[in-house]
Amino acid sequence: MSKSTGKVAVVTGATGGIGFEVAKRLGKDGYTVVLNGIEDEVGAKRAQELTAEGITAEYRGFDVTSEEAVTSNIVAIGEKYGKIDVLVNNAGGLGGRSRFEEMTTEFYRKVMALNLDSVFFASRAAIPFLKKGEHPSIINYTSNAGWTAGGPGAGIYGTSKAGVHAITRALAKDLAEYGIRANAVSPGTIDTPFHAQIKATKPEVFASWANNIMLGRLGQPEDVAGVVSFLASKDASFITAETIQIGGGQALGI
Repeated sequence: MSKSTGKVAVVTGATGGIGFEVAKRLGKDGYTVVLNGIEDEVGAKRAQELTAEGITAEYRGFDVTSEEAVTSNIVAIGEKYGKIDVLVNNAGGLGGRSRFEEMTTEFYRKVMALNLDSVFFASRAAIPFLKKGEHPSIINYTSNAGWTAGGPGAGIYGTSKAGVHAITRALAKDLAEYGIRANAVSPGTIDTPFHAQIKATKPEVFASWANNIMLGRLGQPEDVAGVVSFLASKDASFITAETIQIGGGQALGI
């Protein structure tokens, strides 16, 4: 059983997939974990699952694209615990596909808000509480699409993730004087519900993805959780402004 050591971690988008595994891993590392999501029933259940494993956890439902909701919740968390040690900006997603010619401004803003605004809102609100943290850090999620600009219809997703890459480095520069680190992870193809539809409808396509990965398999959520755990730890206390690719060599192609 894990025992809380007084460290506090906030993980956005933590009700499933990678986010939940990250929350669980940080909980096992001794953090009190605050899970965020927008599906309140699922979120409450996830927090109970962690509690059953001896982890101190709570769920807070709010939309990471809403400035007011993010700010009020992060401030409430910080005030409740007196500090935040780790902010994991895990929430994000493709948001759908659209080519530029047909792209609506609404779609553009939705994807940018989900992936980039959310990082800004949460980080800004957390900084005063991270200043009170122990080995405090922010961990963001970018993507290979931030370098390749994404596949057909994923151009704005790629653009938003390139923004996350840049804001991570900018935060690292801005916060270094306070001893707050900022890093990012860039997961490759991870076997999560994110890919459930293609897995169910085109299993042969899903299986073929492993052929483009040097290590010959898809990633698991635990693969990402382990790296996030390391970046949050004292062992990574001299690492900031970095992006770690977690893709089994996928980014290099074969």
